[in-house]
Amino acid sequence: MVYFGCHLSSSKGFFAMAETARRIDADTFQFFTRNPRGGKAKPMDEQDAAKLAAVQTAGVLGPVIAHAPYTINPCSMEERTREFALQTMTDDLLRLEHIPGNFYNFHPGSHVGQGTEKGIELTAKTLDAVIPEQCGTTVLLETMAGKGSEIGGSFEELREILDRVRHPEKLGVCLDTCHVHDAGYDIVNDLDGVLTAFDAVIGLDRLKALHINDSMNPCGARKDRHEKLGQGHIGLEAVIRIATHPALQGRPMVLETPNELDGYEKEIKLLRERIGAGL
Repeated sequence: MVYFGCHLSSSKGFFAMAETARRIDADTFQFFTRNPRGGKAKPMDEQDAAKLAAVQTAGVLGPVIAHAPYTINPCSMEERTREFALQTMTDDLLRLEHIPGNFYNFHPGSHVGQGTEKGIELTAKTLDAVIPEQCGTTVLLETMAGKGSEIGGSFEELREILDRVRHPEKLGVCLDTCHVHDAGYDIVNDLDGVLTAFDAVIGLDRLKALHINDSMNPCGARKDRHEKLGQGHIGLEAVIRIATHPALQGRPMVLETPNELDGYEKEIKLLRERIGAGL
């Protein structure tokens, strides 16, 4: 089985997101831990968090994904920027202890001219500083498109981070279909080959979640522009192959396509219909 969902607004709290997810026939969702451009998170409502945890315990929803804000850069050359990332991620993980058993996804960062090696070193150092000894959340490195000085545009770069952290067992990977496609991995014509490469470098057991997106750009463009399902260079048939691949079952698959809620509902319905029909 797979869990299908989409990115939802957290403005009304955890349980409201759970209700919205079920209303559009989703059984997972993703949310920003705070404003995606940065800033303070709103006060934690422990009762609200407990209601989401109860829904998950009852089996109504699968694991959900908390997404760190885009503004954090754990491998910036600026100490102030790295400190902001450290403070934000530490606070996020502390708050997520109220809904244990879920995922915290973040972009590994951009080295901004320091070089890939230094970027990897700084990101790993940040992870060691923010992940507590007892952590009920699995932290996910997101696969990136490799634009500019981004870290994570190759499986090998993510593996390097995993090899350098003190507690690699507390980390996993979220595979973004648009990002890996734009990074040059041919998931359209050689999905099995890409997954074999991922398994050889990182290990499929570390692949904990997926972002399901089409791409506005051809394979290898390194641009990271998401598109609605079936309207980009990946195409609906390739998305269906990903969603039904035996090696990817049991994981949350979250839409980040350029949609409002009604568009997400239509895409989730489309995926379920196509998969249900065995197509």
